[in-house]
Amino acid sequence: MAVMTYAQAAALALQHEMEADATVVAIGEDVGRGGIFGQYAGLQARFGPQRVVDTPISEAAIMGAGVGMALAGLRPVVEMRVVDFALCAMDELVNQAAKNRFMFGGQGRVPMVVRMPIGIWDASAAQHSQSLESWFAHMPGLVVVCPATPQDNYSMLRAALASGDPVVYMEHKTLWGLAGEVDPARAVRLGTARVARPGRDVTVVSWSRQLQACAQACEALAADGVEAELIDLRSIWPWDRDSVLGSCARTGRLLVVHEAVQAAGFGAELAATAAEATGCRVRRLGAPRIPVGYAPVLEAESRVTADQIAAAARALAGR
Repeated sequence: MAVMTYAQAAALALQHEMEADATVVAIGEDVGRGGIFGQYAGLQARFGPQRVVDTPISEAAIMGAGVGMALAGLRPVVEMRVVDFALCAMDELVNQAAKNRFMFGGQGRVPMVVRMPIGIWDASAAQHSQSLESWFAHMPGLVVVCPATPQDNYSMLRAALASGDPVVYMEHKTLWGLAGEVDPARAVRLGTARVARPGRDVTVVSWSRQLQACAQACEALAADGVEAELIDLRSIWPWDRDSVLGSCARTGRLLVVHEAVQAAGFGAELAATAAEATGCRVRRLGAPRIPVGYAPVLEAESRVTADQIAAAARALAGR
C-alpha cells in the first residue's frame, strides 16, 4: 500500500500496463510532458515517443488514429484532455469504435480506452465543466466508468485496458490532487459498485466527485439518526444492478445524486429501474439545466451540495 494522488495512481496503472504489454500505447495532446493534470507524468521518458505519442490539436484525428490502432492490434489510451473537447470526435467514437464489433460479426475488436475528464472545473465556465456520462451510457457498444478514488483510478484503468472493448473513462477534473491509499494488487471488475457506507434507512447512489458531497451528507444524516447506505456506482455502463436493487429492497428508498444536469441524466435510469424492480420511493438530485457559469456565484448554482443531499434524504426517510 502507498499513498498517492488520483493522478499518480492513473500514471502508475498505465506504467504497469505498458511494462506488461508492448501493445499498450498512449496518444494525445501534451501526453509527452505528462498531460495537463500530470496523469502521464514520466511515461514518455520511460517508454519513448513511439509509445507515448504527442499529437496535433485535432480530437477527430486523435480518436480516429486510436480506433485504427486498436483494429490493427494495439491497445491505445486516447487522451481527450477534457470531455468537452471530445465532442469534436463523436463520429469516430460513436459510429466507428462502438459499432465495429457488431457490424463486422466480431471480426474486429476495438480495445481502446478514451480518457475524458468530466465535471465542474473551478472558474472554467460552460465549455470546460460538463458531465456527459449519460450521453455515452446511451450508446450500445461502449463501456462507461467514473472512478472516484485513487485506488479505483488505478484498478479501473487497468481493468479498462484489459476489457477488450472501447471504454469511455471519465475522471473528474478536480479529483487529480485527491490523495489516498493504493494497493497495486487490488483488482476491480468493471460493472461492480462499492458500498462506501452501510446503512438501513435510505440508499444513496452516486459516482465520481459527487461521492464526496454525499459522504458529507451521510455524516450529517447520521447525527440526526438517519443511517444512509452510500453506494459508489463506479461503472455507469454496465452498472451493478444487484448491489443497487438489493440495497433499495432493504431500505425502500433511493436517492440518486450526480453532478450532471438532472434532466435526462443517468440518475433517471437508476430511479426508474429501482422503482420498477422493487417499488421503492425514488428521488433524483442533479444540476439545473443551465450552462455552468464562470462567475463563482453562477458556478455555485450548478453544484449539488451536501446540505441539499441531506435534506432530500431526510425527506425520503420521513424525518
